[in-house]
Amino acid sequence: MKLKASWLAAALLAVAAIILPAFLGAYPLNVARSIMTYMALAVSWDMLLRSGQISFGIAGLFGLGSYASALAVLRAGMSPAASIVFAVLFAGLVAFGLGFAILRLRAMYFSITTLALMEIFRIIMHNLHDFSGGPEGVVLPAILFNGEAKALYWICLAGLFVTIAASVYFEKSKLHLALTAIRNDEISARTSGVNIFKYLLIAFVATSMLQGLMGAIQVQSYGFTMPDTAFDANFTLLPLAMALLGGIHSTIGPMAGAVLLGVAAEWLKLKIPYGHLVVYGLIIILVILFMPKGLYGLAKDKFKKSHDNRVKGKLS
Repeated sequence: MKLKASWLAAALLAVAAIILPAFLGAYPLNVARSIMTYMALAVSWDMLLRSGQISFGIAGLFGLGSYASALAVLRAGMSPAASIVFAVLFAGLVAFGLGFAILRLRAMYFSITTLALMEIFRIIMHNLHDFSGGPEGVVLPAILFNGEAKALYWICLAGLFVTIAASVYFEKSKLHLALTAIRNDEISARTSGVNIFKYLLIAFVATSMLQGLMGAIQVQSYGFTMPDTAFDANFTLLPLAMALLGGIHSTIGPMAGAVLLGVAAEWLKLKIPYGHLVVYGLIIILVILFMPKGLYGLAKDKFKKSHDNRVKGKLS
């Protein structure tokens, strides 16, 4: 019954998200697209985190997908839709190649390396003037769907649905068991027959493709990109803060954190221009110190405690 209720609730939320443009104007839909983009990045970041690997390279893969899509249109003459598919595959291919080098690293060494890669990607795009447009970036000849707000909302929602579906698959498949075993005790996982590198590579490539997907949708929705915006620290810091606030190692947690912090982010940008990044940093510190399981984890613990108390009451 609980499982059926969960699926029914998920279906109702999906339908509500699909029909939302019928009730909103262009600006609210633009805000919703921003929140959905960060939500997808938060969920994809958490998918890799389930293995114990903390990546700070979200913005790197997001920006890579953004540039891959834009340059595929400008330099190869691809259609916008084909360029999005190309960007996803390109991000996956780059992650596959990088995985053989960086997935041997653990803890802070992996985190620092992913952060460095983000900056390397930005510098490369900054300096390839003839190909990538240099620091001025590139402008696409047209915006996807001619900039129609509802259509742009739906394609962003489709990217989010793909990310959520992948995350749920990670939770329900044997990948979940393998990644959890690696996170809990890598030595025990290896002695139990878990192919650690294989599962880490799958997680890294899959999450990179999802981040590249959202970057491609972003650039096709706005019609331009440049190094400082495509590889903006916001695309790393905000999804990370959302996942931590909502609750890590789950799909629901980062989604809940994205809604709460996404709405707050829009307000903070108006009230504290550029200073909102400080607020995100403070949220990360406070959550780690006082609420390490996030809001979703806190709710689960309270529900479990309440359920246990009811069971004890019945037995007594």
